[in-house]
Amino acid sequence: MMKQEDTKQKILDKALELFSTQGYDSVSVGEIAKAVGIKAPSLYNHFPSKQAIFDAIVESTAAQYEADTDKIDIHVQNAKQDIPVFTEITADALFEKVRQIFEYSLHNETISRFRRMMTIEQFRSPELAALYSRRYVERILRYHAGIFRALIASGEICAEDPDVLAMMYVSPVLTLIGICDRQPEREPECLEKLQNHVQLFFRMVHGSSAQRSEGHE
Repeated sequence: MMKQEDTKQKILDKALELFSTQGYDSVSVGEIAKAVGIKAPSLYNHFPSKQAIFDAIVESTAAQYEADTDKIDIHVQNAKQDIPVFTEITADALFEKVRQIFEYSLHNETISRFRRMMTIEQFRSPELAALYSRRYVERILRYHAGIFRALIASGEICAEDPDVLAMMYVSPVLTLIGICDRQPEREPECLEKLQNHVQLFFRMVHGSSAQRSEGHE
């Protein structure tokens, strides 16, 4: 017999797997129960409805993303915490950080499936559309704008609009993740584009100071 917590987690995992390939509306509670290896009435002991399963997936995935990115010193909740990480960072170290997040987003099964599910579900309800924008676009833009604002204040990068800089920096990364979601075989090519993007952006925002510091290395 599986422990209650294990069963609960297995329901979330199997539901996410089904939602991310077939879409929420196409999947019945019976199908989720069958995938878990339990009867539908037993599933209701853990979750009152299919919507409750969906909500629990949204919540647990957010918590997992925060815990995992924390290990790479990226706290998307809190730009202030990460300002020291980005201060005096080199272009190579910056790319390494972006590469880790990029590969984690693509290859962590839960995160990858969640993004696919939200891509399918974003048009099902205005709430989900808003959640998708908040979580995958606005929050990431806000975080980076906060970092850029601090780097501008300390005179480390050129004094351009931090919100526009964040958009210029983040959009290509999201575009490349989208390409890899649709065509996983293009990942090596996308990683190369990602590196070129990060290096070009780094040179642009540092202006002449980047060339000076590269001369000292």
